[in-house]
Amino acid sequence: MLRVTTILGCAADAALADRLHDIEHRGGLETVRLTRSDMARRRQQMQTDRGSTVALMLDRDATLQNGSVLWLDDERAVVVLLDEPQWLVLQARTAADALELGYFAGNMHWKVKFDGEQLCIALDGPRDSYLQRLAHLIQRGCVQVCDEAGPGAGSEPAPSAGHGTVRYIPVPHAH
Repeated sequence: MLRVTTILGCAADAALADRLHDIEHRGGLETVRLTRSDMARRRQQMQTDRGSTVALMLDRDATLQNGSVLWLDDERAVVVLLDEPQWLVLQARTAADALELGYFAGNMHWKVKFDGEQLCIALDGPRDSYLQRLAHLIQRGCVQVCDEAGPGAGSEPAPSAGHGTVRYIPVPHAH
């Protein structure tokens, strides 16, 4: 049983992302899927996707979020995933911009799906981290954010036939 008393950081943090990426390639990345109500609980016992038991015993001021890293050593990592994905919805200006956006999202190993002409990115960490990574495309006017923060921002987009999947955690560098 893994006993967790502190959150080590977020999977999107540059300081952790490279290590998580390497551990994932070696087959050592485990995830814990939690609902929003479970995210608020500081003490709980849970199972990872690989069957490991995690005993969570956090201080009152600790806050779980999508992408929280609970365990990290040389061989294994445990990352929290929100069981109800939130989505960042983007629209490319031109076909060339859409190709650049798709290429970039693939290199970032983001889980994506398509809703008509919009690219929907599953948020596995803070929304601002994704926007920072996309800043070069947004600032050039190549990509428009279609789900500006407000009621329902980041909620599930309409179902679509096309799905692209890459990985669960954002990785901050391209290969």
